[in-house]
Amino acid sequence: MKITPVYILLLLLLAVAAGALGTYGANRWIAAQAQPHGIHEFVHKELRLTASQETQLEGLEQNFAVQHSQLELALRAANANLARAMNEEHRYGPKVGAAIDQVHARMGDLQKATVQHVFNMRALLDPQQQKAFDREVSEALTSDPKN
Repeated sequence: MKITPVYILLLLLLAVAAGALGTYGANRWIAAQAQPHGIHEFVHKELRLTASQETQLEGLEQNFAVQHSQLELALRAANANLARAMNEEHRYGPKVGAAIDQVHARMGDLQKATVQHVFNMRALLDPQQQKAFDREVSEALTSDPKN
């Protein structure tokens, strides 16, 4: 069989495709390994909850999901207001300053609700579970997200 330029081009394209697919797969695998384990995952998988605790936690999570969505929408609206103010003033003027304060207030609302949710979850745990939970929360709040 004679190797023609068409075969060479085909082999080259297959090699590039295989390399791209390998890179894509490796990046997905690395990203999956680097995902931090959230507090919810820790609570469900590591704390060995009772059936009653699981049921109560499910209710808390459903309520918080609704609240979180509402707070996220309010934050997005505040960001949109900031964008409008920036487009109107094209400088750090009074509208931009007020809009930034509004964004910070909505961010604070979201953070306060999240911390309250963490304490609500903690209240469902027994003292031994609370110790492990407290360590995990402390680690989550103080660890370097880059590592």
